[in-house]
Amino acid sequence: MTRGYTARAAVTAAPGAGGAPRLTRLRSDGPLALRQTPDAVYLVGAAAGPLGGDDLELDLVVEPGARLAVRSAATSLALPGDGESRMTVRASVGAGAHLDFAPEPTVAARGCRHRAAAEIDLAADATLRWFEELVLGRHREEPGRHTSRFDVTVAGVPLLRHELRLTDRLACTSRAVLGDAGAAGSVLLAGPGVAAEPHAADGLAVLPLAGPGVLVTAVAADSAALRRLLAEGERRCRQAAGPAPTRQAAVAPA
Repeated sequence: MTRGYTARAAVTAAPGAGGAPRLTRLRSDGPLALRQTPDAVYLVGAAAGPLGGDDLELDLVVEPGARLAVRSAATSLALPGDGESRMTVRASVGAGAHLDFAPEPTVAARGCRHRAAAEIDLAADATLRWFEELVLGRHREEPGRHTSRFDVTVAGVPLLRHELRLTDRLACTSRAVLGDAGAAGSVLLAGPGVAAEPHAADGLAVLPLAGPGVLVTAVAADSAALRRLLAEGERRCRQAAGPAPTRQAAVAPA
């Protein structure tokens, strides 16, 4: 029988005084420990992992007119264990609200079988910045198996369906997938006014979507180079459409 943590953590942000959000729900569970700071809500790992067999969920609700920034205190290390590990983030962003989700990278350690999923529902005039980084194995280590799935809707209409499936070494090293890259990542900017010119060169791709959004993807030798490429992609979006909605908002006490 598969053993592991089953954890359900949650955050709800409502509009507060001076534009800062007021947290009406901040629930930690198992290894998903949430901590409130003046500038964001942080995920603080309360246990190693995710380990094989873990089933973790994080529920984010940003009520109409509110702003919420979510960060993590450290890198997540997906480790082998008893079966597949899963991390699912579900987010609902209300009218005129903004969510900025940007945790530290996930490292797919050798032998892991990890599945990450994000399900985001945006109101028609909500805005979103969703930042993800994946490092393929620790130093001089082959990566484990990793699948990430990203589903975003705006006012009930699909905006993005995106999946990266790295289930064997051949997929990781294929020139059609990652080649010799050691890290891969993406930034989704969504909402009214988000725009960019298409771009593809040197491991970076900027893809305007059919709906109100731009997907930036990149591959690089390591996490530092990957972050520079993703920052360049965001800069291109800011140049095309003015300042992107990426600033962190202060977090007011509940």
